Amino acid sequence: MKDNLPRYTMRIDRPLLDRLHYIARYEGRTANKQLEYLVKRCIREFEKENGEITEDMIKEMYENQI
Repeated sequence: MKDNLPRYTMRIDRPLLDRLHYIARYEGRTANKQLEYLVKRCIREFEKENGEITEDMIKEMYENQI
């Protein structure tokens, strides 16, 4: 089954990856779902302190890339 989810390759030191896998298993998640959880938490914390990140802000960010 094909999905439309974007793919992102991440390079990470082995000790960090091993620890991520340990925490993910402890929490009952896959490493991928643990990363998704952490990203969502990071976004919530950022937006709590700095305000919502809007689609216009994201569009502007991409338009200003070189």
